[in-house]
This record gives sequence, C-alpha cells and structure tokens, in this order.
Amino acid sequence: MTKPASHHHRRQILSAAVALAAGIAMPAWAQKALTWPSKPLKILVGFPAGSSPDLMARTIAEPLSQALGQPVVVENRPGAGGNIAADQVARATDDHTIGLMINGNLTIAKILNPATPYDPLKDLQPVSLLAVAPLVLAAPAGAPGATPADFLAEARRAGDRWNYGTPGIGTVAHLGMELLKTKAGIAPVHVPYAGNPQVITGMLGNQVQMALLPPGLAMSQVKGGKLKAIGVTSAGRSSVVPEVPSLSEAGVQGLQLEIWNAVAAPNSLPKAHADRLATLLTGIVRQPEVRQKILAQGWQVAGTAAEGLAKRMQADTAAMAEVIRKNNIRPN
Repeated sequence: MTKPASHHHRRQILSAAVALAAGIAMPAWAQKALTWPSKPLKILVGFPAGSSPDLMARTIAEPLSQALGQPVVVENRPGAGGNIAADQVARATDDHTIGLMINGNLTIAKILNPATPYDPLKDLQPVSLLAVAPLVLAAPAGAPGATPADFLAEARRAGDRWNYGTPGIGTVAHLGMELLKTKAGIAPVHVPYAGNPQVITGMLGNQVQMALLPPGLAMSQVKGGKLKAIGVTSAGRSSVVPEVPSLSEAGVQGLQLEIWNAVAAPNSLPKAHADRLATLLTGIVRQPEVRQKILAQGWQVAGTAAEGLAKRMQADTAAMAEVIRKNNIRPN
C-alpha cells in the first residue's frame, strides 16, 4: 500500500538531515531548502574603520563566516551617527544584508529627529544584543578634587562655567550627561564635537572639563596619565573597568546608563534566518577567545536572543525619550 505523500515527504526530509549529519551528498532540493546564506553576507557598519562598532563587526565576522560557510563582509557606511547605514539595512531586500548598530540607531533615532527615514521599532528586526558597557565620566588629569565626590562638588560650584564634550547632539553620551546633570545637580554646558577623539583633544586642551566616554577610549588615556576617570554610569562597578568606582559611590543616585552594540536585520529577512543568526551569534560571542577580544575592546558580552534585544530597545527608547522631552533636545 502506498504511504501518504506527506509521510513520504517527511521521510525525505529526515533522510536529507541524516545525510547532512553524516556528510553524505544531499539531494539538490534539500540543499536548496537548507542552504542559507547562498552568497556573501554583508554587515553594514555606520561608522568608520577602527571605530568601536567596526572592531566589533570584524571580531564576529570570521567566526560567523565559518559557521555559515559563506564569506561575511564588513562594509563601512559612515554618516548621521550611524543612521545612514541603519536606513540602508532597513531598506535591504536581498536576504543577505544585516547591520551592526549602536543604541542610538535602534532607540532614539526617530524620537530625536522625526525626519529619520526609518523607524527602529517598526522597520528593523532585532537579532542579538552582542555586548554592553558603561560610560566612563572622564576629566583632564589635572581636574580638581581628590575623590569622585570632591570632583562633583567642584562641578556644582563651577555651574555653567564648565563645559562637557560629546560626539554630537542626541548621542548616548549627550543624553547621558543631561541625565547626569539632573541626578548630580551639576550644570556644565554642552559642546558637541565630530567624534570622541576630538572630545578627548578638547579635554586635553581644557576646552571641556568632562565627558562621558566608552571605557576602551577613556582608560587608554587614563593609563597614559592624560585623563582622570571619575566614575562609571553602571549601577555598580563594571567588570569592564573594575578599578573605576560607579558614580553611585560618589553619591549620584538612580543613574544607570549603558552603551551597546547589537545586530539587527531588515524586516524582509525571513524570521528563520534571523533566528539562525541569533543562535550563532550568541554562541560566537561566548567563545572564550572571542569574549576576551571583546573585553579587550572595552565591552562585556551580552549575547542575547532577539527577544532580549527587543526588550532592551523598548526600555531604552522609553528612558531616552523622557530625557529628550524634559530637556527639549532637538537635532542640529
């Protein structure tokens, strides 16, 4: 008696899976069904070569290529704080384009500037939150105050005679500093720069008296004796920079702010492919050698699935929207 076609088809799929596991040649139809990606996968990065997101993308590219069996190519498309690349990812329809993005691209972009052509919560598909880090409140090496609490007391006395630098309006460093001003009762004036290297130059020249910087950038300058680390923006001490106290230890209550790198995909990418990427990436960033590279770049591995990134996007969007609203922050 002939078996039902559906049962026969299931047998075929099972046979193909067994063949794959055993390294036996698979039927062409099964190869087509199970093979993705079918060409090089592109990771778009909205920042220049050598930037923190670029380094993260290149760290995961090789092990991801090995896992997928296809080249993984990192392409830099800098501009608009990473939003140009994020928009290109949102518009991609080739099933072979994803993006490595920062907080701003996946949370505050549309709230800060309604003219942003994509909506992070609607046009992008969360894949994985790769790594997180606090920001370091840094000051020139000769800044007053023997302790973090002393420094903040000096900042309160200085009022608007002090400045703070950021890599631009609406960046996490900018919104974080506005939050810190409220929590710590300080009032330095915002001076936007083109990027963090210029912020550091501004501090070294005493044009600005403080800045929130990524740990990797801040600590290289601190270890060189050029900057002073006042505190980190995490709730407690961070494993990324355990030697630096949290700002809560200096009396700043209720401040918890992190920067992060994440992978997102266009909504056009089939969910099965996005889920596969999430599973692979979660495993990759937790490999000891990859974890060590990421830690050396100043990041703590997170490695969440899509749901974890989606929750983080929603929570951070709400928190940053409140800072934007309260401080009436507008884009350039």
